[in-house]
Amino acid sequence: MGNNITITLPNGEQKIFDTGTTGADIAASIGAGLAKAALAIKVDGVVMDLLHAFHHDSAIEIITLQSPEALELLRHDCAHILAEAVQELYPNTQITFGPAIEDGFYYDFFRDTPFSSDDFEKIEQKMRDIVDRDTPFTREIWQRDEAIKYFTNKGEIFKAEHIQSLPIDANISIYRQGEWLDLCRGPHLPSTGKIGKSFKLMKLAGAYWKGDATGPQLQRLYGTCWRNDKELKAHLLRLEEAAARDHRKLGKQLDLFHMQEEAIGSIFWHPRGWKLYQLVEQYMRMRLDYCDYKEVKTPQLVDRKLWEQSGHWEKFRKNMFVAEVDENLDPDADEGEEQTKNTDVAKNLRAMALKPMNCPGHVQIFKQGIKSYRDLPLRFAEFGSCHRYEPSGALHGMMRVRAFTQDDGHIFCTEEQIIDETKEFFTLLISIYNDFGFEDIKVKFSDRPKVRAGSDETWDKAEQALREASIAAGLPFELNPGEGAFYGPKLEFVLRDAIGRDWQCGTWQVDFVLPERLGAQYIAPDGSKRRPVMLHRAILGSFERFIGILIENYTGKLPFWLNPEQIVIATITSDADEYATNILKECQKLGLRARLDIRNEKINLKIREHSTNKIPVLMVVGMREAENKTVALRHLGGKEQEIIDLDAALQMLADRAKM
Repeated sequence: MGNNITITLPNGEQKIFDTGTTGADIAASIGAGLAKAALAIKVDGVVMDLLHAFHHDSAIEIITLQSPEALELLRHDCAHILAEAVQELYPNTQITFGPAIEDGFYYDFFRDTPFSSDDFEKIEQKMRDIVDRDTPFTREIWQRDEAIKYFTNKGEIFKAEHIQSLPIDANISIYRQGEWLDLCRGPHLPSTGKIGKSFKLMKLAGAYWKGDATGPQLQRLYGTCWRNDKELKAHLLRLEEAAARDHRKLGKQLDLFHMQEEAIGSIFWHPRGWKLYQLVEQYMRMRLDYCDYKEVKTPQLVDRKLWEQSGHWEKFRKNMFVAEVDENLDPDADEGEEQTKNTDVAKNLRAMALKPMNCPGHVQIFKQGIKSYRDLPLRFAEFGSCHRYEPSGALHGMMRVRAFTQDDGHIFCTEEQIIDETKEFFTLLISIYNDFGFEDIKVKFSDRPKVRAGSDETWDKAEQALREASIAAGLPFELNPGEGAFYGPKLEFVLRDAIGRDWQCGTWQVDFVLPERLGAQYIAPDGSKRRPVMLHRAILGSFERFIGILIENYTGKLPFWLNPEQIVIATITSDADEYATNILKECQKLGLRARLDIRNEKINLKIREHSTNKIPVLMVVGMREAENKTVALRHLGGKEQEIIDLDAALQMLADRAKM
């Protein structure tokens, strides 16, 4: 065959093969069992088809069903099988694109007749038929013009349009499964039979060609795919549990908040929900005060000049809400007079933007007055109200909104202080997460994105500083390539909730760019002027999203210290009203959040209502309790009630409220 090549296996063993040897050949040389189990091959860290031919020395790993990469391969192939099934059943349907996503896959179709969920069973059966055919996936390379002609003649205008947008000399990667084929970079499994049948179509949604709302509307079919039926069943059970925990449903049930069309992406907080919000804010303020953060407040509406200086106007403009203000407008003039006066209105307009983030404002505060190295580190905190434009289709209750409040903070320090500040921040962050009931936390290291500010040398320095600080702080992390902020690399802190879902909340970013762009400086020990390092940090992320996570994590049964209503004092008869009122006063003296229920209703009805509203503690009192100075305590979720001395009950609950 020609020259030999050296293949290095994961255990370090090296094997010699002829050039042109494929991944399938290598798997077979290791053992028949591995050859049968092999799905793909990882070559120098990149997953490729088993039929990839080797012409150079390489380090490889055989991908099997148990490999971490297997699920994405299965889901990618399942999207292709879905597309083939749809076109077999509905021949006039055009295909566009369909990637693997978290927990599944989707494919976008163009079809005059709308799909419905009633079509799912028929499509799934056709997908199973395609799996049974066990048709090989084979890769072909076509010339660009050949591919355009093929898809145009077939009536696939979306595929043809996409290929026309590629360079003239581009080679087009096509994957064929039997007679059906699709434009795709790959990789794929050896055949359709390797996918198995542990998949299910989940829902329908609308989409636009290339995400452009002015373009053709498509129909998106979502599905999920797993290694086996056990994993599929477990996923479906998790979805059922997630639906029961949905913060939107619980928010309505518990009378916490609502949203409406007149304020898309914004929260209307009801009294109980606002109390919860205040409790979270008060807790965070207490923790930050103890750690020597100085709380500040910056303007909501800021001239575009500052956003241009910071780089946000260039990099973040499409996500900003902008208002144009006529600075020469006479508020006392009537409308007709003002229009006559200002014949060239455009010259008078000033562009202002609602802040999407707080960092440029914090630099402005830092710049007031002369700062010395003795003032550093200087820690600013702000519960900053921000606005970002999110497409309406991307909004999701409190989890993704347009108006939100960040528990934002920025630390101005020297390069030598980065490690100590990272250690202190990590200790604070873990303690806060634990207080809220989250103990399973992982860290992602996000490095430079494609669109960024600052030179490569600056990014090299920032990434190295963050990496060293993370290691010194004992932070094990996984890489999250290309997901850093446009001004610096960051750590992302991901919480795992009660049903195993991950939520990215906190961030820690090292920034050398904004202090330079916005002219921040301090006086060094030698009298020279130097730029501070700016450490961006958040723990909760946004209050709205974090509260949504809390509601879902606890299924609305919030911890006693955090519950907006801790106690309801419910009377059995009106004779106990005075006693119940006195108990309420004692609760209030102790800082317990309690209210009365002295309605003329049966006690069993009151108990059911307050249990539905997830009140942690119910104090039931009648004449017997009034005479004996006792209460009947009922704890949420408990079946029995406990008769206890009033003073003892109050002391117990006061202790419980301290976290």
